[in-house]
Amino acid sequence: MFTSVDDVSARLAETGYLASPAVATTVFLADRLGKPLLVEGPAGVGKTELAKAVAEVAGARLVRLQCYEGVDESRALYEWNHAKQLLRISAGRDESWDETRTDIFSEEFLLTRPLLTAIRGDDPKVLLIDETDKADVEVEGLLLEVLSDFQVTVPELGTITATRRPFVVLTSNASRELSEALRRRCLFLHIGFPEEELERRIVRLKVPGLDETLARSVVRVVGALRAMDLRKVPSVAETIDWARTLLALGADTLDETVVRDTLGALLKHQDDVLKATAKLDLDAL
Repeated sequence: MFTSVDDVSARLAETGYLASPAVATTVFLADRLGKPLLVEGPAGVGKTELAKAVAEVAGARLVRLQCYEGVDESRALYEWNHAKQLLRISAGRDESWDETRTDIFSEEFLLTRPLLTAIRGDDPKVLLIDETDKADVEVEGLLLEVLSDFQVTVPELGTITATRRPFVVLTSNASRELSEALRRRCLFLHIGFPEEELERRIVRLKVPGLDETLARSVVRVVGALRAMDLRKVPSVAETIDWARTLLALGADTLDETVVRDTLGALLKHQDDVLKATAKLDLDAL
């Protein structure tokens, strides 16, 4: 998909995703080496958006597996359409079981889920396995077969092997430790909070009506909040939300009243709001 690291940066920027050199380099290597990309970092720093941007750049279909506690094989790989199978069995009462079984365990009755969907067909795909750390440990076993050989075994149909490998992105908020076996199969990328200048550029890109001076003030205040001992520090997504809030209010500058009245766009816990109100010194920024 990409010819160089600079090509990654330029083409992602065209989609509205401003990549740091580390992000651009790792995406280039994942594409060139054909390896899955494990992206770890706090919520709201652009992990999921990276996969979406790569799909847009490549003109590929985004196939997303949203992980959560309790997700299983039927939600990740495939399941059979039992209602349709029962109708088929009822319609073929005069047939032998061998005839019926051959029919009902065919493609017509197979419901493909994200992992199987991603390795079937010749069209380009980006497989996003989102919030992998929220899935149970057992789900990683399903991922190992897919990410090792890009194949899935359906007992009734046999092994289905990818004819065109998808670009794979796994994201994790590090709420639990992923297995070493899964990590070995991936290139690793940590996305943290961006440097002040990059975040300012992101804010200006996503909120084009925001004044340059106000954008700098927004990023500095967010940086000061991240330095505090908060239950949840503001993410890049919340920086953008705050900038949009200020723009909607017609604020030209940041003063104590504006900041106090709009902290709810940045902080999501009352004790964080109280701490920020007491400690934030706008004059020092």
